[in-house]
Amino acid sequence: MFRWVEAAETALMRRLGLLEGWGNYPRRHVEAEYLKVLVFEDEVEARLRVERVGSTSLTYVWEIVKDGEVYVRGRHTVVHVDDAGSPAELPEAVRAALG
Repeated sequence: MFRWVEAAETALMRRLGLLEGWGNYPRRHVEAEYLKVLVFEDEVEARLRVERVGSTSLTYVWEIVKDGEVYVRGRHTVVHVDDAGSPAELPEAVRAALG
């Protein structure tokens, strides 16, 4: 389920032209609430949106949906880091596209 959400996040960054350098955004916090049971080979849709743009981080909220019903609801925060792994200001292009 987290891989589906990660794929949706990557697709968003690709669509916005922000994929270059995206490896500098490790997860800081991840949470999920499982509302219904999914089984192997269920066809699902991952719906993701930006909830908050901070000075160094982005928080997403998301849902895993099957047949129009929410099966999993979650949220995760990524932090932009510099080459040393310390939090760094979000690039202006990211802020402009998502803010």
